[in-house]
Amino acid sequence: MPNQPCFTKPNAELWQALQWHPSSDQLEQMITLQVLLRQWNTKVNLSRLVEGDDYWITQVFDSLWPLKCELESPQQPRHCIDVGTGGGFPGLAVAIALPGAQITLVDSVGRKTAAVTAMVATLGLTSRVMVRTERAELTGQDPSCRGMFDLAMARAVSTAPVIAEYLVPLLKPDGEALLFRGQWNTNDKQDLAKALKLLKADLIKVERRELPSNRGIRHQLRLRATLPCPATYPRRVGVPTKNPLGS
Repeated sequence: MPNQPCFTKPNAELWQALQWHPSSDQLEQMITLQVLLRQWNTKVNLSRLVEGDDYWITQVFDSLWPLKCELESPQQPRHCIDVGTGGGFPGLAVAIALPGAQITLVDSVGRKTAAVTAMVATLGLTSRVMVRTERAELTGQDPSCRGMFDLAMARAVSTAPVIAEYLVPLLKPDGEALLFRGQWNTNDKQDLAKALKLLKADLIKVERRELPSNRGIRHQLRLRATLPCPATYPRRVGVPTKNPLGS
């Protein structure tokens, strides 16, 4: 692994708030990921959140706090997918924290997926992490991905109805979709409910969390399919964002 400069490391209180503690190897991987993000940012605009608390709270903590149940059984085999991974979050943090999981990272920007692929190799995760360069609409209609995942997630991608259309078609019958949201209100819930009716899915959980160090309010939304998702979803490239379901 590359030489590691002296970045600010997380203190014990951060892991206590998360109710999960990384092993020494996992902590080393997370520190190395921080270094790699900083290095790749000089070539590709991956993220501005790479230093100190920006990284440890807004990237690592925010990626992992919604996965409390999964973190209780980290070795359990799971197939997970991160749609719109950007610079690799939440997917890379999840891959480090859940060594039993197979992770697919999807993004449409080739420069970003090339950087993420290189980081995956340096982190020693190539046996468990696959990177795809394509639009989410195409992933959801690909037979190798559709209906194949225990957990499908997306962070900071689009509105909830759009994300739901991307994620629900990817789920196994007992799988769950995890939407990372900032603010969440009654209007948001109503818009999502309209979309879920068409996708044959339900909202099964909403959890609110304040990030440490006054880093803002976050919500996690968990979705579960009630029936097989209709074959028409996701619709063709560009349509979900231009005409969100239920609008």
